[in-house]
Amino acid sequence: MAIYLCHEQPDLYEHDADVVEAAPGRVVLSRTAFHPGGGGQVSDVGTIEWSGGRADVTHVELDGDRWWHVLADESAEPSGAVQVVVDADHRLGVASLHTMSHVLNAFVFDEFSGALVTGAQITGDGKGRMDFDLPEVDNDRLRALEAPINDVIGRGLVVTSLYVPVEEATPESGLMRSRAVAPPPTPDGTFRVIDIDGVDRQACGGTHLSNTAQSRPIRITKVENKGRHNRRVRFTFSD
Repeated sequence: MAIYLCHEQPDLYEHDADVVEAAPGRVVLSRTAFHPGGGGQVSDVGTIEWSGGRADVTHVELDGDRWWHVLADESAEPSGAVQVVVDADHRLGVASLHTMSHVLNAFVFDEFSGALVTGAQITGDGKGRMDFDLPEVDNDRLRALEAPINDVIGRGLVVTSLYVPVEEATPESGLMRSRAVAPPPTPDGTFRVIDIDGVDRQACGGTHLSNTAQSRPIRITKVENKGRHNRRVRFTFSD
């Protein structure tokens, strides 16, 4: 996992850059504040403007070390210096759902004896889901987690990120909560950890809030049985 510019400067939404490589409908930049997505989270969206025009960025595709910004205009081919603008509202919505998925994960992990995540998805249309390895559980207990999640939002807890050595991020430490996947370490051999004050500490490479009060209230819309072991919790904003 690289240390992205959006990790280092989470409030950076506009900046200059130069085109490094271009093809019709896509471009690689010298630097970018876009988050590329991953781990079930969609990428940022926004715009790129250059001397010859302007185009919407629909998503980012990773190709090794190259970040292709995919454009809505499939014929556009930017060149030279560009102005990059990340859609702040889209980022806030995704970061809010992602941060609250960490809170949900923390409550499930604590209440259900360390139950692990088996899947997750955060979309750009204000919806999220998490799957947990919970073969025998009353689904009403999962629905009841809506109230404590919203309590965390109301308490305005600080959210920070830090980097820990790989050897500290063991399953026993609680920093790794997924049964199947884990974020790769940074080039210097550390994991990025998101800390929600007093609630959760977990390795993650996604975008998050800096304070839980930035999120709108959350509503758990559905709890589903997915196979013999999995429970799927769907959630969205309540207003």
